[in-house]
Amino acid sequence: MSRPKPSFEITPQILLRAYSLGLFPMAESADDDELFWVEPEERAIFPLEEFRVSRSLSKTVRSDRFEVRVDHDFDAVIEACAAPAPDRESTWINGQIRRLYSALFDLGVVHTVECWREGRLVGGLYGVALGAAFFGESMFHRETDASKVALTHLVARLRAGGYRLLDTQFMTPHLASLGAKEISRGEYRVMLEHALTPPAADFGVWPQSERVGGATALAALKA
Repeated sequence: MSRPKPSFEITPQILLRAYSLGLFPMAESADDDELFWVEPEERAIFPLEEFRVSRSLSKTVRSDRFEVRVDHDFDAVIEACAAPAPDRESTWINGQIRRLYSALFDLGVVHTVECWREGRLVGGLYGVALGAAFFGESMFHRETDASKVALTHLVARLRAGGYRLLDTQFMTPHLASLGAKEISRGEYRVMLEHALTPPAADFGVWPQSERVGGATALAALKA
């Protein structure tokens, strides 16, 4: 993995250009003001046609236990993603990351998928949409299966909207259990180039104001 540190101010436009080249930024810790560029030798992706929904997860998604919202509260999502958790004592989301992705959210390039229950945000994720590629950045959960439901709704939306690449950056056992796989840097670059070639996909295939239920999401995964 290469870690060149930028010697210039990173702007939202530079960040988008970096994504188009296969790079993404990280910080050593939340307290570190600097960022470095990352381009893994092995990249984790979700083949959108191979996303696995177990019987128990399908039941949870279909039950609509969580109200799924899109682009409702970015600040709360990134705050939750940056917070320590039992399986994550520290985070790479520093102040500069928050500012950059907040600016991209305002530009309509960053999106969230959020799970709410009884008026509380209990799980979700955020990422960058570019062309027909979606770059997943981080996810969190405060209740069992909340992040899995958010991910299921994300994949359903991406498939319905014509996306061709879902990049998850690094492999984890959790992502592998849902169908993520690792590909080489060279394979990833080919897939990325294809995903950034027109036509662009439509993240808003289901409008933000439209509540998408679990049955709709599961049907989109089977289409």
